[in-house]
Amino acid sequence: IRPVKIWPSLLEASSLKPEFIKNVDLIVVRELTGGIYFGKPKGRITTEEGERAFNTMTYSNFEIDRIAKIAFEIAKQRRKKVCSVDKANVLDVSQLWRERVDLVGKKYEEIDLNHMYIDNTAMQLIRSPEQFDVILTGNLFGDILSDEAAMLTGSIGMLPSASLSTKGPGLYEPVHGSAPDIAGQDKANPIAMVLSSAMMLRIGLKETKAADAIERAVTTVLNSGLRTSDLATKTCVEVGCKDLGKALIDAISEV
Repeated sequence: IRPVKIWPSLLEASSLKPEFIKNVDLIVVRELTGGIYFGKPKGRITTEEGERAFNTMTYSNFEIDRIAKIAFEIAKQRRKKVCSVDKANVLDVSQLWRERVDLVGKKYEEIDLNHMYIDNTAMQLIRSPEQFDVILTGNLFGDILSDEAAMLTGSIGMLPSASLSTKGPGLYEPVHGSAPDIAGQDKANPIAMVLSSAMMLRIGLKETKAADAIERAVTTVLNSGLRTSDLATKTCVEVGCKDLGKALIDAISEV
């Protein structure tokens, strides 16, 4: 589950014009344990024509049904719109995906369901991102689209995520992972991790007030003009990860 929300104080940080993104509030619901990343057979072989590599994109109906239900349930609490993303004009696996999503969607008559090809979705996220509410898609497409959607906010360092199972604990982490390329340089934007903590409180622990307090603190700090280098502009005050983290802690304590 990867929410993408535009913070008003960061409108100028996005590479898109403010009027295109000011009302963006969407969630990417990505299937995480199937698809081409885990499909078999896969590997590399030597043939008469040379070396050949292959992966298998595969989904079973129960995998599709499971993630589709999650997307529809989330949409019930939002604007009641689901856009299911596939490549059904080319891929057999996407044809099954579309059929199963339609079948699950019949149980949610109040939800407006539409289907969109992955290439068109990638274009529409840049052309008119406000049209999306809940984007439902498979592992590979979700990986790509959620990173693209992250840049609507100005930086991938702003995006939290939750990886959830039907039972057991969830994993809450920034979309970008641990950013090892800038480790120890005091450059990382801590906001995605802080917002991931808010998601953990809201979804996993049902501590809504605590989650609200963290999100209000993020708003306060951003409104103050403090930015890490990934979001720096001429009118802001550029700080490192440690200083921005301290400012967030101070803001939370004042809530």
